[in-house]
Amino acid sequence: MRYSPEHKQETHDRIVKKASVRLREKGAHGIGVADLMKEAGLTHGGFYAHFDSREALVIEAFGYAMDRSMEHWRKLTNEVSPDKRLAMIADAYLSTLHRDNPGHGCSIPALGAEIARESPKARKAFAGKLDEMIEMLVDNIPNVPRKAARKQAVATLATMAGTMLLARIAGSSELSDEVLKVGRDSALDCVKREPKAPAVKKAKT
Repeated sequence: MRYSPEHKQETHDRIVKKASVRLREKGAHGIGVADLMKEAGLTHGGFYAHFDSREALVIEAFGYAMDRSMEHWRKLTNEVSPDKRLAMIADAYLSTLHRDNPGHGCSIPALGAEIARESPKARKAFAGKLDEMIEMLVDNIPNVPRKAARKQAVATLATMAGTMLLARIAGSSELSDEVLKVGRDSALDCVKREPKAPAVKKAKT
């Protein structure tokens, strides 16, 4: 049976969506192509009709997951004043809900260590999305020079991702809750200490 281009694209998107969840849950090497295709309701043999290689699927699934994270951040901050946006992102990120649902959370704590061991092509794709995340955070730091805002964004994202990684290592425990709280306080404290843009001096008359 020959399917329409629209049907093929819908199937492709379904595979990517399923893969993005399973990869974050089980890791880049924790689930095989056959299992991924089964999750999408397809046969193993149909895989190469959609992807040139397993790496191609992994890269696309990573990108999809990171795009979803950024979309979630946009929704969170959509109706919040600019000065509160970064704090809201940090507070939502460093939550027990995020900790306990890696399959629908940020890819950095879920897959970052594995990506560092992947091929240069995969690392480059991941780094590109990481840079997009940083730039999005920069856009949510108002009244700060761009260079200083990017420095703050990198520090905040590193704090959030590192905290989430440690919290998941500790599991659902008092230690994990402590890690989340301390990490959240640290991230929010950094947000509060954002350097303000220097006042513009008035010219002497």
